[in-house]
Amino acid sequence: MPTHASLAKIDLHLVRVLHTVITERSVSRAAMRLHSTQPAVSAQLKRLRALTGDALLVRAGAGLSPTEGALQMVDHAARLLQEADQLFGPRRRGAGFDAAQSALQVRVAASDYLDPHFLPRLVVALKRAAPGVTLELQPLSADFDYPRRLAEGEVDLVIGNWLQPPPDLHLGRLMSDEVVCLMARDHPLARAAAGRGWTVERYLDGEHIAPTATHPGARGVIDEHLDRLGLKRRIVVRSSHFGLIPAMVADSLLVLTTGRQFCQRFLDAGLPLRIVRCPVAFPPMVYYQLWHERSHASPALRWLREQVRDVARSLVQASPRAGRERAVA
Repeated sequence: MPTHASLAKIDLHLVRVLHTVITERSVSRAAMRLHSTQPAVSAQLKRLRALTGDALLVRAGAGLSPTEGALQMVDHAARLLQEADQLFGPRRRGAGFDAAQSALQVRVAASDYLDPHFLPRLVVALKRAAPGVTLELQPLSADFDYPRRLAEGEVDLVIGNWLQPPPDLHLGRLMSDEVVCLMARDHPLARAAAGRGWTVERYLDGEHIAPTATHPGARGVIDEHLDRLGLKRRIVVRSSHFGLIPAMVADSLLVLTTGRQFCQRFLDAGLPLRIVRCPVAFPPMVYYQLWHERSHASPALRWLREQVRDVARSLVQASPRAGRERAVA
């Protein structure tokens, strides 16, 4: 069992992870119940093993089985969570959040890689539901240390896309989208894409435009995946103004690789562009909202996250390609 020194390393969320992993007997199922990721829960399980000195879960055939020590702990964990709920639950802190009467101040950091309608619709939705809300939208720039700012309460929510979201933050999956290439309508590669000339080699050798990194050392989801495949594209332009890139592409030989829904909005606006499949197989581009444990139980910020989720869902449902995209509650 933990020593007095190690008790300082335990928080209530870690107790919840302990209870969920043992009762589910599966890290992946526990991650789904906790609205987290499998790597994050695996890291927390490793911490728990170090704190308890017990393996907790061991291999049993094709699955996992709790140890005797884990079975003894699970009832204690359940009682602790129940008592914490009685102490800090809605009856104690005042249930619910009255959006219509609130003067909530919200700070959201977001990339502009999503559907360009997303942030405008989010602002409209928030102001309709909570006229007194004050909203500050901040860009995810290269010098924006969002993990620190979330931890210190300088920002309430971060919205963006990651191949693997940070494991130490809460997350909500918003939508996923097919990765495609956007280029000028009369681009030579667009003609090649109509036949068999659109190869991985020609794609990599094209003149690519890419967004500026969101933080120092970041590669971006496209180049991270290419790195894993041992491939490298030729990037000739980087821009921190992602929403302006389609206009740059329309009158040049540049190629943008990003989500289909983002690209489709600019075709609908009349720019002379073409969307073509990418010859490199990419996983879907997944967008998340991230928040820190410090704001996890706040009724007001829980309401905010629900508004973000609902706006993302409405965009996916309205998309003509909604069958190829998914919104996740």
